[in-house]
Amino acid sequence: MTSQQPLKIIFAGTPEFAEVALQALLDAGHNIVAVYCQPDRPSGRGKKIVFGPVKQLAVEHNIPVEQPLNFKVDGSLERLRSYGADLMIVVAYGLLLPQSVLTTPRYGCINIHGSLLPRWRGAAPIQRAIEAGDKQSGITIMQMDKGLDTGNMLLKKDCPILPDDTGSTLHDKLAILGGAAITEFLANFDPLDSGEIQQDSEANYAHKLSKQEAQIDWSQSAIEIAQKVRAYNAWPVCYTFVGQNRMRIWQAQWLKTTKPINEKPGTVVDLGKLGIDVVCGDGQLLRVTELQADGSKRMDAAALLNARKDWFIEHPCLGNQV
Repeated sequence: MTSQQPLKIIFAGTPEFAEVALQALLDAGHNIVAVYCQPDRPSGRGKKIVFGPVKQLAVEHNIPVEQPLNFKVDGSLERLRSYGADLMIVVAYGLLLPQSVLTTPRYGCINIHGSLLPRWRGAAPIQRAIEAGDKQSGITIMQMDKGLDTGNMLLKKDCPILPDDTGSTLHDKLAILGGAAITEFLANFDPLDSGEIQQDSEANYAHKLSKQEAQIDWSQSAIEIAQKVRAYNAWPVCYTFVGQNRMRIWQAQWLKTTKPINEKPGTVVDLGKLGIDVVCGDGQLLRVTELQADGSKRMDAAALLNARKDWFIEHPCLGNQV
């Protein structure tokens, strides 16, 4: 940007992914005039009201914090306008912004999105990419419009998805990359740059994750289940049943077999120090290496079998709650 005046920026975000971007902006010396985040909500067993990561960081830096339920509440839009922002940067805010908000800042609203758009528009792009077996993800800096992640692309940064990446590890990598990408974008900010139009024909949608879909369907192929286990680590975490006992599965790997195993999907064929080998729908094996029984802590398969091997002997086919 050629002007000597620093941009007046409003930052909108709520969780840790957004906090990393806000910290990067602060470290780069940008003028954050206000922070918008979701209202405080009860958390933990005690249901205590806890500030979200973005709000905590804003408070530490004495930045005004706004937490409207939506922008239809009386005075919320006027309050936004009162900051006289040049730009609003949005990342994992958790609220769909109406057109009246998108056009309030002088240069509109910019989004930091955790995928290489137009692939994986929507709420869970990081996890859906791993679940689908993608080899690459990244960050897209996008000009927001009235659609869901449909705006023009202003900057893209690639990030490979490694074979051992989980939803958690890729989240952390992309959070850091998002912070770097937005600071790079602002360092070269040109309000006349309209960016690249997305091709809708190449788009797909990353539906929000749910606890219900985390239950393993052993009729799926071993590689599909392995990818799902990786994607849903650390939330909502895949699970299955050993009899009536729910078992979370944190780590698992596909074991290639020379020929399909002719057993019912979900059948346990080996209990060993290296893991619990389970037949999947394609006759291939999934080796479960890290598990967690309800009321217990995460542990490797060998440790769990020391205490709970009888569960698997008594119920040699997983997935059926009996």
